Amino acid sequence: MPRSLLAITDVDRAEVARLLRVANRFREVMARDIKKVPTLRGRTIVNLFFEASTRTATSFELAGKRLSADVISIKGKGSSLEKGESLKDTVLTLASYAPDVLVIRHQSAGACALAGRYTDAAVINAGDGKHAHPTQALLDLYTVEREVGPIDGLHVAFVGDIAHSRVARSGIAGFRMMGAKVSVVGPPTLLPRHAEESLGVDVSTDIADIADADVVYVLRMQLERMGPGRLVPSLREYAATYGVSHARLRPGQRVMHAGPINRGVEIADDLADDPGTLIVPQAANGMIVRMAVLYDLIAAPEGASEQRSALGDAVAV
Repeated sequence: MPRSLLAITDVDRAEVARLLRVANRFREVMARDIKKVPTLRGRTIVNLFFEASTRTATSFELAGKRLSADVISIKGKGSSLEKGESLKDTVLTLASYAPDVLVIRHQSAGACALAGRYTDAAVINAGDGKHAHPTQALLDLYTVEREVGPIDGLHVAFVGDIAHSRVARSGIAGFRMMGAKVSVVGPPTLLPRHAEESLGVDVSTDIADIADADVVYVLRMQLERMGPGRLVPSLREYAATYGVSHARLRPGQRVMHAGPINRGVEIADDLADDPGTLIVPQAANGMIVRMAVLYDLIAAPEGASEQRSALGDAVAV
């Protein structure tokens, strides 16, 4: 069976470091006039997105095409799932076409792991409910390493809706794995129970506590996942109490946001447009990191020396 990537914990620190090095090689490719290599020629990647997505869906599609794979993208709207077909039967149907990779986004936690039972293809979790988003964590690690410096010893503060955020769950695990100190800040209703023990983080309900962080990771308000009651009195009150703005930052802090952005809610409009944030680099790095993941799951041979040789050949064309 091929390897899959269902959670950031499917890789260890050494493997993350290797993936980030591979991404650097593909960054070199993107600087060329012809931004395409034959690395995955003849391979088939199927992108199954049953939830709305712009950044992740586009970057996975471009990543596959830049590696010369045959890429098929299927959205939930217009698919047989709208007619009542189960995820299992959808995956079994697609598996009959012998794809090499299934990239899946689904509204239900555990959907990607379930899909992996019914296909011989590698499965990449592109976001499953509130559970995980491992490639987002990888691109965030890559962005911080390039734009800020070594992650080991940094302090990263996640702000906002921690309880409903797969970005936070994967990011917290990823940054801690690479040696960062991680804290979370938000209203009590949006913090997981026993977060100190379960996530290994410092917890605060005071926005002023972001002052100690090197990187402030602003999380989108997950309104579609909150259900009745919305868990905050109003978006206006949330913005006033927890919205991240220039006034709440000290010089030198870097700001991240995975998008889409709710301007004027979790982040001030002028801060979202500030070129000093890492928001645009995050989006740009998504494609090359996902190229590295696709290469690693499909084409990379066993052994680091073999991989370096094969990757050198792959990007040389």
